[in-house]
Amino acid sequence: MNFAVFALLAVAPLGDRVTGRSFATRSEVIARHGMAATSIPLATAAAVDILKAGGSAVDAAIAANAVQALLEPTGCGLGGDLYALVWDPKARELVGYNGSGRSPASLTAEEFERRKLTRIPPLGPLPVSVPGCVDGWFALHARFGKLPMERVLAPAIAHAREGAPITELVAHYWAIGAEKLGAYPGFAETFLPAGRPLRKGELFANPRLAATLELLAKEGRDAFYKGDIARRIDAYMKANGGFLAYEDLAAHSGEWVRPVSVNYRGYDVWELPPNGQGIAALQMLNVLEGYDLARLGFGSLEHAHLFIEAKKLAFEDRARLYADLEFMKTPVQALLSKEYAATRRKLIGERAANSYPAGNPAIDEGDTIYLTTADASGMMVSWIQSNYRGMGSGMTPGELGFVLQDRGEMFDLTPGRANSYAPRKRPFHTIIPAFITKDGEPLVSFGVMGGATQPQGHVQIVMNLVDFGMNLQEAGDAPRYLHEGSSEPTGEEMKDGGRVSLEAGFEPGLARQLANKGHKLGYDVGAFGGYQAIRWDKSLGVYFGASESRKDGCALGY
Repeated sequence: MNFAVFALLAVAPLGDRVTGRSFATRSEVIARHGMAATSIPLATAAAVDILKAGGSAVDAAIAANAVQALLEPTGCGLGGDLYALVWDPKARELVGYNGSGRSPASLTAEEFERRKLTRIPPLGPLPVSVPGCVDGWFALHARFGKLPMERVLAPAIAHAREGAPITELVAHYWAIGAEKLGAYPGFAETFLPAGRPLRKGELFANPRLAATLELLAKEGRDAFYKGDIARRIDAYMKANGGFLAYEDLAAHSGEWVRPVSVNYRGYDVWELPPNGQGIAALQMLNVLEGYDLARLGFGSLEHAHLFIEAKKLAFEDRARLYADLEFMKTPVQALLSKEYAATRRKLIGERAANSYPAGNPAIDEGDTIYLTTADASGMMVSWIQSNYRGMGSGMTPGELGFVLQDRGEMFDLTPGRANSYAPRKRPFHTIIPAFITKDGEPLVSFGVMGGATQPQGHVQIVMNLVDFGMNLQEAGDAPRYLHEGSSEPTGEEMKDGGRVSLEAGFEPGLARQLANKGHKLGYDVGAFGGYQAIRWDKSLGVYFGASESRKDGCALGY
């Protein structure tokens, strides 16, 4: 054995890593001209091909999303919603897009009362809201696209016609979804082509989806909302006891929104305002900024305790105040003020709290796939798209090749609350893209998939980057905390403080230490999210890309 290697082994315990981290990680991807990171490798490849062909980062994001609609229907699809943050290099600003759909006009709160329901069911026709994904594609493309939609959608159409292999994690979730959704009209014909869920490596062709994408490429977004696709959805829902109608689709439009931010130790962290939950991450960061986390150290008892309690504080406000801003004057700026954070921070004690009161800030006159792309012009896109509950409601209309979302389940059926059900209202939403700027310059586009995990994941990524000095890949690979059981916008209340799950990779004694502080421990598998990120390094003139191992994807640049 080489003497130098022997000497190294003699002083370094076996198992130590070159990076110096105690958890498994790998190198960042580095490229000059463009970058894409998604949870499906063929989607990442499609995005990079579009970038190489002269497409913008938005073109690449649409191309990737369309491929994922085929190959990751367990998290996304044309029947779901879409949100995006785009760094516009010409205007030197970050712009936001809310592509979430509204509840059907004909479905009233009285209908739920008549059925004696206290919660909207997760599956079937009742939770279906207007799908906003396709409108979002075309709105973002009209503003930032460079290639025609025929070219942008071509990779997804080719895969849908020829068939492409299903990845391991998608196959796992496909089997779970099929067990719950297989009996809904149209589902099996599209998603169980062999009479069963597809297995890892098997080819999946979806000619129905290919035809839908070809129609969109040819006729544009109105084919979906005012044309043949809208009419098919309308007929299917009427035939199967649904309320979503042609008129709901025809009336739909997403909206451009102004992102909101807080400054965390010199870095501006950006989210979209409600009806999404992004400002929960910003509220948590404001509270945590009052502590010297770098001194406490990653994975320490104090780090974990303060994070969990900050999450509880923010999620109480999330349950009571976050909703469609057309229906509720959510006091966004007051919630994000440093003064409000200081008052909330005082509630955190040495031991775990079972619950906290929601705040009362003064009101001034806000499953899934995440992807991110960047191009040679400096445009960076943070993009998230979802059916909710994996494969959605199960309602699979008219040989169109996709499932309609069940996002309406997120409404609260208790009257008089911020997120109470109403016709033509956007439900509280979990999917949130994120972005970081520094001194007015773009720095990091990132996101973490997974319901209520998302704001918790966003905060942990920011802490890992800013407080603990991790690189982009390490920040996503580091083990995560997850607190479950907070009060929910659906009306569910926190019970006995909820449960804390620790991902593998923390020191073994941490769980016992948290229990001694009064935290109740849980155990969850697969709920820690799925992270993708791109960082722009202005001094080097290169992009760094990261994609974690919790999903099937990869980052790739050129």
